[in-house]
Amino acid sequence: MDQAGAIVAAPSIAGNSVHCNMCGGQDHAYLFTKQGYRLVRCRGCDLAFIANPPDAAAIAALYTAKAAYHDELLDPATPAFDRMRGIARQHVAMLRRSTGARQGLKLLDIGCATGLFLDEARTAGFDAYGAELSPETSAFARDHFGLPVHTGDWRDAGHADASFDVITLFDVIEHLADPAAELAAMRRLLKPGGVLLQSTPDIDGLFPRLSYKVAKLVDYWPHPEPPWHLYQFSRATLSAMTEQAGYRITRADRTMIGLDYSFGTPSSWKASPKLVPYALAFAPVALLGKWIGQGDWLYLAATVQDD
Repeated sequence: MDQAGAIVAAPSIAGNSVHCNMCGGQDHAYLFTKQGYRLVRCRGCDLAFIANPPDAAAIAALYTAKAAYHDELLDPATPAFDRMRGIARQHVAMLRRSTGARQGLKLLDIGCATGLFLDEARTAGFDAYGAELSPETSAFARDHFGLPVHTGDWRDAGHADASFDVITLFDVIEHLADPAAELAAMRRLLKPGGVLLQSTPDIDGLFPRLSYKVAKLVDYWPHPEPPWHLYQFSRATLSAMTEQAGYRITRADRTMIGLDYSFGTPSSWKASPKLVPYALAFAPVALLGKWIGQGDWLYLAATVQDD
């Protein structure tokens, strides 16, 4: 999706077999290859991930101006900026559900990009802070919105233990090289009873599941997004990893990734006509998934477990 958080060490490799980030297993089922990256699924815990990820330097390079990272979001006049404003408001709605709409809560958004969500959260009554790897987008958050956003790894921002009521990770966890360690490490920043709210594409949503059945036939599956997305979570795997890191799951909500994001627009169809029949076949499936509670976009809320 559209945001990314702190980059840490890449998954460890023994021989040619990558250790699963959640259970440590090395027995994986092959799923799909996209742009040369092999997506596999752990037979031990069901976590899906890229078996041949880029190294840490290559991952970090993805989130810079040279890679055109979020450059369309640096101009408030672009349609992309308006689209992300709408998504930010959706995030706030999910946040209010997860926190009981309490006012004045201190919030840290890790992977905050240009600060659109933080701006909306501040308007909604949250005391909002951010951390973002990209120098360009973090500078925009500070300069355009006047937000307290740290450039770089959240660990280097100097936040004290138990200093936040809420941590948000919107479309970030799938980008992280070691998500299990990240979830465990950031727990120290939350106050007792604090809330962690994550969002991520759901590989077990109706659209990803049904479209996978034809993906290998037509060599097209939009759900995986390597090399940016190193993991493809489901409700079950993200819940398990979050609980393993010391949290208690409090609610899960499924919605739908925007149809234009998954299936393109009429202008992009001209460049790739094969998208038209694909969109006609599967856009209704994506809509149905949202309506029946099997959407392809997951929000997961959790609280800190007592030690």
